[in-house]
Amino acid sequence: MTLLSSIRLMGSYNQWMNARLYEAAGKLPISVVNEDKKAFFGSILGTLNHIMVGDILWLKRFAMYPSYHQALELVRQLDTPTALTQILYEDLALLAGMRTKLDSAIVTWTNELTEQDLETDLTYANTKGIVSTRTFGLLIVHFFNHQTHHRGQVTTLLHQEGIDVGITDLLALIPIQ
Repeated sequence: MTLLSSIRLMGSYNQWMNARLYEAAGKLPISVVNEDKKAFFGSILGTLNHIMVGDILWLKRFAMYPSYHQALELVRQLDTPTALTQILYEDLALLAGMRTKLDSAIVTWTNELTEQDLETDLTYANTKGIVSTRTFGLLIVHFFNHQTHHRGQVTTLLHQEGIDVGITDLLALIPIQ
């Protein structure tokens, strides 16, 4: 499997897992979703917002890539988050609606990518203004890894509330040969 195929698989996995997480979180009273669980981003809602903040920050960087992928037009229109802890949406349903739109754009974008895109470098500034240049394809791998890491935190918080998200493994989407 090529890096491009892996990235496309991760786009699908991201969309699938986010749908499952939001469905599971929607089973809880909003007071529980907002309750500070002493997690890194506080609550379930805080962690879901952080995932979106990270996604938007990275996708805005990717949207400036010279290939100018049309699928990221939605991201170009969004305000740039100002903090990693920013609550973009206090309402879970509104956050879920934007998550669905963003995930659809991500899947479309991964299908627009080419092997040549992945091999080039991307220069960007992080949230502290530090400029860095890295291989575009590996930055995309980091982008998906970040989501997976924090979704693991959310599944733990949901499990503590008695909500079973079910299978979360990427293996569920890897085609059987």
